[in-house]
Amino acid sequence: MRTNSIIRFAILFLMVPVLSCRNAIPKDKPEATLTLLLRAGAYANAVKAGLSDFQTETNTFVVVKELGEEELHRKVAESAGGADAFDLCMVDSSWMAEFTSKNVLAELDSLGFSLDDDIIPATKNICYKDGHLFVAPYYGNVTVLLFNKIIVKEAGFRPDDITSIEDIEKICKFSKKRHNLGFMYRGDTANNIVVDFLPILRSFGGWVVDEDNNPTIYTKEFVAALRCYIELTKTGRSAKKDDLTAAIANKAAAMGIGWPGWYTPTRNSTMDYIALTGKRQKNSAANNANIYGIWTLGISQFSTEKERAAKLLSHLMDRNVQMASLGAGGVPCRYSSLRNEEYLRKYPQYAAVCDALENGVYRPVMERWNEFYAILGKHMKEIIEGDMPIRDGLLAAQRELNEAFGTSASPK
Repeated sequence: MRTNSIIRFAILFLMVPVLSCRNAIPKDKPEATLTLLLRAGAYANAVKAGLSDFQTETNTFVVVKELGEEELHRKVAESAGGADAFDLCMVDSSWMAEFTSKNVLAELDSLGFSLDDDIIPATKNICYKDGHLFVAPYYGNVTVLLFNKIIVKEAGFRPDDITSIEDIEKICKFSKKRHNLGFMYRGDTANNIVVDFLPILRSFGGWVVDEDNNPTIYTKEFVAALRCYIELTKTGRSAKKDDLTAAIANKAAAMGIGWPGWYTPTRNSTMDYIALTGKRQKNSAANNANIYGIWTLGISQFSTEKERAAKLLSHLMDRNVQMASLGAGGVPCRYSSLRNEEYLRKYPQYAAVCDALENGVYRPVMERWNEFYAILGKHMKEIIEGDMPIRDGLLAAQRELNEAFGTSASPK
């Protein structure tokens, strides 16, 4: 019997790493346990890299659960404490309106947490509601312009010369004539279609909603931007992420809209990325055109260890801890990390990330953003594939969105 007990204990002990991070476990009996729900992949890896010291110094055992995007959203949205309780979670910026409406996130300012001036200002915009702080910008995911360095040079450009959508058009048309493809785009899902287009729309001065979050699809800016985007897509083709990056890296295509997490360039690699300037032409006004996909951190309203969770959040958001996360693939929204000369010599791509975060914009803060992009993406797909004229398709999208959201925006 004693042998069986020992075996059962050993099996349970070996199972612990499945649910927890593999950082140092406090030597003494832990005072408390914190459970984290994190987006699996590089995002969770960055957090885990900063847990060891906290666990040891505070005698806290931290359990990390890594989840896919849909499962993470569901668990946080449906959280109500009890057996499924957790303490700290990752929150995609597009979920902020829903989660605060459902009251599943704790007010961080009431727990003594605040955001400092080292954090890039525009990344803080999503973090507040009604004057209260609910999340902290942790992982600076943001769209960038991927490009093949050889094709850009052959087209007569240097990376610093790519300062407008007009320049992008010239390079992609050159590549289409000289090589195989110009602009690669993601057309596989409604979300990908919309997000891939948003940097172009912003560069034309347009947006998908007005200041009151009412749909604004049928506008002269939207029509002009979509016409430009269609011309770009004609130089290339639709592809999923891995095929898109492979085509650009292998000189089969010139450019595409991507994310820093897709690819880590080196000084000798054939592909690199830069931030979009938000200019339609070289002499045009600049708009914030890099779209945020920032992963933020929040504390559960149902946590029984809110104060301890706030200490962990402060630790993870500490500038030194975040700088150290660069080695684990972290992307802090901090000047001290992204402009550190020592790190830039090793990770030069962070200069472009910093530029993109400085000139970025969040997607609309609305509870039903998923429904919004599903409607818009459906009509955009019809237009891009030639099944619907631009104006007819956008007018149809405007009407359907008006009906779905109870608005009455008129075509402009």
